[in-house]
Amino acid sequence: MERVIAYVDGFNLYFGLREAKLKRYYWLDVSLLAKNLLKPQQHLVATHYFTARIQDTGNNGPDRKRQNDYLEALTLVGVNCHFGHYLQKTQRCHKCGASWPYYEEKMTDVNIATQILLDACDDLFDVALIVSGDSDLSTPIQRVRSRFPNKRVIVAFPPGRSSEQLKKHAKSVFLKISSWVLPSVST
Repeated sequence: MERVIAYVDGFNLYFGLREAKLKRYYWLDVSLLAKNLLKPQQHLVATHYFTARIQDTGNNGPDRKRQNDYLEALTLVGVNCHFGHYLQKTQRCHKCGASWPYYEEKMTDVNIATQILLDACDDLFDVALIVSGDSDLSTPIQRVRSRFPNKRVIVAFPPGRSSEQLKKHAKSVFLKISSWVLPSVST
């Protein structure tokens, strides 16, 4: 049996679902999704989910609660959650000079890359299944494939997401949402 570890880019997946107007899948069971993508000779040994907790802005309590509930549900089904953070930046209007804060998510790509490389070095998988369309992950994919030629890296693109760089460097890809089985987390 081939050992598979799934690495899920939470932001890339969420915004892919959102842009595709697939709100009914916001409570996606990412571990079951990964299992549904496996071949008969494969078994899922771990699922890692990468995100950052929503910052408290004083008026987003319901959003923060929904995210916390979802992350707790993922943990209950055995998903390992990894957290980056938000960095506050300032946006300025060039016409009127007004400014306002906005938040940029940081560390998700670095955390995914680090986890994949550590797991490859520790020989914890035969196949890495990456759920993301972020081309920043092409370098760690290249490194795993060159350093560990017997390990395979497969990319499953979230709805509406794609990357020519990831297609180029992955062993294979899942391209269409029709090939996905999108189960929801049951709490």
